[in-house]
Amino acid sequence: MVEDKAMLVQGYKHGTFVLLLWRQGVFMGVLLQAFFQQNDKGPPSPGDGDAGSEWWWDYIAGQAHALQQAGFSAIWLPPVTKGASGTESIGYDVFDDYDLGAKNQKGTVPTRYGSREQLQRCAAILRANGIDIYLDIVNHQRDGGNDFVYTYPGADGTAGAGRFPKCADDFHPNVPPDPYVTDSSLSFGDDLSPMNCIPAGYVFNALIDSCDWLTRTLDVQGYRFDDAKGISTAFTLPLATSKSMTGKFVVGELISPIGDISSWVFRGMQGKASAFDYPLHFSIAGMCNNPGSFDMTQLDDTGFTAQSPFNSVTFVENHDTDSSPSLQPVVTNKMLGYAFILTIEGYPSVYYRDYSTDVNCYGLKPYIDNLLWIHEKLASGATQQRWKDFNVFAYERLGTPGLLTALNNDPDNAHTITVATNFGPNVALHDYTGHSPDVETDENGSVAITVPQNTSGESYVCYSCAGITGGFTATPQRVRQDFDGAADLDILPATNGTTVQVGRIWCDAGSAVQAALIVDKTGWTGDSTITVELTASDGCVIGGQVFTKGTPLGKLLQTQVREVGFHGLRLTGVNLPGGSVPYTLSVSYGAPQG
Repeated sequence: MVEDKAMLVQGYKHGTFVLLLWRQGVFMGVLLQAFFQQNDKGPPSPGDGDAGSEWWWDYIAGQAHALQQAGFSAIWLPPVTKGASGTESIGYDVFDDYDLGAKNQKGTVPTRYGSREQLQRCAAILRANGIDIYLDIVNHQRDGGNDFVYTYPGADGTAGAGRFPKCADDFHPNVPPDPYVTDSSLSFGDDLSPMNCIPAGYVFNALIDSCDWLTRTLDVQGYRFDDAKGISTAFTLPLATSKSMTGKFVVGELISPIGDISSWVFRGMQGKASAFDYPLHFSIAGMCNNPGSFDMTQLDDTGFTAQSPFNSVTFVENHDTDSSPSLQPVVTNKMLGYAFILTIEGYPSVYYRDYSTDVNCYGLKPYIDNLLWIHEKLASGATQQRWKDFNVFAYERLGTPGLLTALNNDPDNAHTITVATNFGPNVALHDYTGHSPDVETDENGSVAITVPQNTSGESYVCYSCAGITGGFTATPQRVRQDFDGAADLDILPATNGTTVQVGRIWCDAGSAVQAALIVDKTGWTGDSTITVELTASDGCVIGGQVFTKGTPLGKLLQTQVREVGFHGLRLTGVNLPGGSVPYTLSVSYGAPQG
């Protein structure tokens, strides 16, 4: 644990954003990994033939408000593009970089999680609840090709007309290994080469373009880079700092020692990324899985978090550790681990299967909800270690209002300890877990607290000043989602004499809708037009705008919807050069919170 404020500031001089958070004295927010894996499959899906299952994008959207009210500030979604195994795919066998569940390939139109339309609605509802969206980005491998050859249908279904086709020269071992790759052995499919592909730059630029398309299509705020040590940082750094990805949150998956994680974050990514703290996970697994025989002093200064809390994402479990014995899943006393990550520094991530009360999940929601509240209301500032012995570890967060946490791993005995605090003399303290009675600091600011014996991991206390209350209020965010139309994508280009159904948006009643048409007008005449219309659920036009050669840059379709529900976007071209033109329709609107 960091015991000196100056040490903390010195350790995180790599990023202005990090220092701003420190100066504010807080580092708030909790991430939910909003999917899980069971028996090599993801969450239940109608794609399995289970008529009782909801599409996952709809299911998560339906929980969005409750998740925000519980205290979650961000959602990590699984890979959203079409996988080689169709509806059986949990997303890591990426096939088509431009199929979000809108093309008929690999035996299905929707992905395992649903359609593009459902995904965009889910994203809009999450943003309406003020929840940030992180996408799982897989850049190491592609799967489902034929001897390294990948082709995709175009917007009208024409075979081989889709964007970002691939051939043997785009993959290792057909080209030399990329530089600055720590370990490429975890590629589950054909191993992409962003750096050494032929022709040079093809894969590099196409991966950046596809990530930009995803970001704009869904309006996302961050990314998890899958298998980060298998991809060259000469590519991942430009990826994280290009186009619409600039300034977004990035966390890398590196199952590596602390030194390698630190090197990736601060040398390879120049401090512009965070990393999952796998070394801390292994310590937590040792603690939880071995009650009474794990030395709790090992928690002091453990993991990457102890070195770089502002660049560390902490976790007890994820979809890989939960299903991989070699990654030391936590099989007992999980709440002791969650009590640790939700009260220490770092950015905590909660695993959906641990949290949820769904079938085949572990149902820890009531206990985690309590710790979410404690994290968001009480846990801020630097950390002072207050007690450590073989059974008990205690520490204090020194920000306002202050938080004293103690963990006991002894399955047979409660332990009473007396510790110094920063609360001051004669202050009434309340254990916000409900595990131990209220106490009061003495004239020196010290306090005696009793930590219950380890029963199912509920052997922790979290003391702060008595009388703190309050819940969480959502800060609704309007969503801005782009619909790109082109012959090689999944939406048709603007075409003379044809009304193109661009897509649908899920609007709240009374929401203002704005749509900007971005199109190259080279070759347009005075008779060239594209008419953009917004329709209600009954098909009636509720707003429209005609874009001509002379329409001023920045001109918007602006209207207001009357009711909650899907609203259609469509456009019609007249006298366009070549018969059709690609475009981007950038749409801003507010979704309902439910």
